[in-house]
Amino acid sequence: MHAVNPIHTAVFPVAGLGTRFLPATKASPKEMLPIVDKPLIQYAVEEAYAAGVRHMVFVTGRSKRAIEDHFDTAYELESELEAAGKSDMLAVVRAVQPADMDCSYVRQPRSLGLGHAVLCAEHIVGERPFAVLLADDLMVGPPGGAPVLAQMTACFAQQGHSLLAVQEVPIDQVNRYGIVAGASAGERLIAVERIVEKPAPQDAPSRIGVAGRYILTPRIFQEIRRQPPGAGGEIQLTDAIARLMKNERVGAYLYQGTRYDCGSKEGFLQATVELALQHPQMGAGFRAYLKRMTL
Repeated sequence: MHAVNPIHTAVFPVAGLGTRFLPATKASPKEMLPIVDKPLIQYAVEEAYAAGVRHMVFVTGRSKRAIEDHFDTAYELESELEAAGKSDMLAVVRAVQPADMDCSYVRQPRSLGLGHAVLCAEHIVGERPFAVLLADDLMVGPPGGAPVLAQMTACFAQQGHSLLAVQEVPIDQVNRYGIVAGASAGERLIAVERIVEKPAPQDAPSRIGVAGRYILTPRIFQEIRRQPPGAGGEIQLTDAIARLMKNERVGAYLYQGTRYDCGSKEGFLQATVELALQHPQMGAGFRAYLKRMTL
């Protein structure tokens, strides 16, 4: 147990095409799809910011310019809101990128997998531990509790090794996840001994699935570079983590909270309904509307 440097940098792989949401994503990034009144990517960035991260690194691709624009200053919009005296809306716009938050952007020139996307950020991340957040996975901490990445950074400060956010998944869904197995290493922590990408149910070593949050040491870059392409010619992050385990400890953190798989239409709709019900302005009215529906 030892103290380590806090996590200052987070990587957001956002170069995917979002084919499951066509035609909505034909011209707009899937990460800009809104859940109530905020795009998916903003939920992930706010989670990272709440964990103390101040440098956001976006690994983008073609047709992702809207993400850069979203986190840029919109002078004309701010001027109009200010002139109209709409101070509340002006505060909402300015809160998208707080003054102490820095954003960097790097292109992933080809779709070569999550591992390759993370590797594209190496020259920006440098030799420090960092977080990876997948915006498709919208993570909400427990009521009144810490956001998921904040839970993980607190654990990392004690453990000092790479961490994977995990949850127990139904046996018929293990083929959608990286699955880990290992021994208990404390409250909510598993010392990972094995990790398998999307196994068949009969081959799964457990039902503990990796969710879209990681804290990784910089050694992962070396392992990704050595990792040959896997299924579909992609360089899988899971495979590189398996290699990392031969040289460093890797932990699986059983987070507290709720994950919405917003890469699927069903998960996207579930998140929309549940977060709308929690919305401070519209929650009560929306709840009343749902109660009047005949289902």
